[in-house]
Amino acid sequence: MKAVLCHSFTGPGDLRLSEIDEPKHARDEIVIDVHAASVSFMDQLLVSGLYQMRLPTPFVPGTEASGVVVAVGDKVTRFAPGDRVACSAWTGGYAERMIAKESKSVRLPDGVAFEAAATVLHNYGTAWYALAERARAERGETLFVTGAAGGVGLAAVDLGRHLGLRVVAGVGSDAKAALVQSYGASDVVNYRRDDLRDRIKAITGGDGIDIGFDNVGGATFEQMARLMAWGGRLMPIGFTGGEIPSLPMNLPLLKNYSIVGVFAGAWAEKFPHEGARMNDTLMQLLADGQIRPHIDRILPLEEVGDAMRAVANRTVQGRIVLKIR
Repeated sequence: MKAVLCHSFTGPGDLRLSEIDEPKHARDEIVIDVHAASVSFMDQLLVSGLYQMRLPTPFVPGTEASGVVVAVGDKVTRFAPGDRVACSAWTGGYAERMIAKESKSVRLPDGVAFEAAATVLHNYGTAWYALAERARAERGETLFVTGAAGGVGLAAVDLGRHLGLRVVAGVGSDAKAALVQSYGASDVVNYRRDDLRDRIKAITGGDGIDIGFDNVGGATFEQMARLMAWGGRLMPIGFTGGEIPSLPMNLPLLKNYSIVGVFAGAWAEKFPHEGARMNDTLMQLLADGQIRPHIDRILPLEEVGDAMRAVANRTVQGRIVLKIR
């Protein structure tokens, strides 16, 4: 079958489309004919050797895909050949066939397109786990999202609106403002131009941020740590800016706020039943039009390198999807 292979951690430029053997599933896994796969910042980090884990090479990148089940292990009870599904895994999505754990797969409701389905589990799963499970967000609270026009950031804006939060979107370019506003942001901050402290104080009337959802890291996270409200929750999601921040611990002490880690992938593996229920919830929200993933563009599998470079260069709003069937 055709698949994209990563032979070394040298980035998207060295990815190659190759012919490989079809994957063999375990007893608790399914095999799908892949129709669409999304391209995430994590995928780009994995092939560049910059993620927190390194996989044995060669491997097929692609953490999220959708398609049709063609085979199931004998322990699988929720799926059968012919089912339309989305699934997530650490690898395997950029291929004609992919394997995934039953617990990390979800059936697609009628009417849900493969392209949209391939963008939900990672983006919206991270946002849901952060806001609903970790932050225990309450209606009316103020949520500040950095990297708000990216895949995970825009999902947080969309879900924040759905949960009844006041969403403040942080972006690095004025060109991204219209998109985040269309997804429910009541205020937009360009943290590459605006004084973040002054803008947040003005927006919140000096009260600060109840929930900080930070995709960027570095100096932006350090500034957010000084802008939290009493009893707030500051969540490091990722470090797309390339710098892992450190924090003076007197800051959370003085305002009784919490620093709450968010690693949705590890949680879903440790608590597979809870993760599966979340995936079912998200797919139903998608089918009901309560969330609406934004697809920046759809490209053929052969253009995976261009897709990853666009993600790395911050020129993508929402997600790029690779069309495989």
